[in-house]
Amino acid sequence: MSRLSSTYDLGLETGAELSRASVPTQRGQDPHRVTAEQVDRARLAVARSATGAEDCRVLLDMLGLIDGEDGVPPVRR
Repeated sequence: MSRLSSTYDLGLETGAELSRASVPTQRGQDPHRVTAEQVDRARLAVARSATGAEDCRVLLDMLGLIDGEDGVPPVRR
C-alpha cells in the first residue's frame, strides 16, 4: 500500500476531505478568515518571543492582534 493511499483512507475514515496531494482542505465558512483560536495562539507565540511587556505590546499591535474599540482585533476583520 502506498503512502498516498493510506493517507487518503485515513481522510475518509476521519471525514477530512483530501486533495490529490494529500493536503486536507480547510474547514469552515471562509478559508481566509482568521479564527479566535488562531488569534489566541498567535498572541501566545508573540508573548513567548517578546523581550518584555512593551516589546510584546508593540509586536501585538504591529500584527493586528490587539482588540480594537469594537472588541475585535484588526486581523479578524
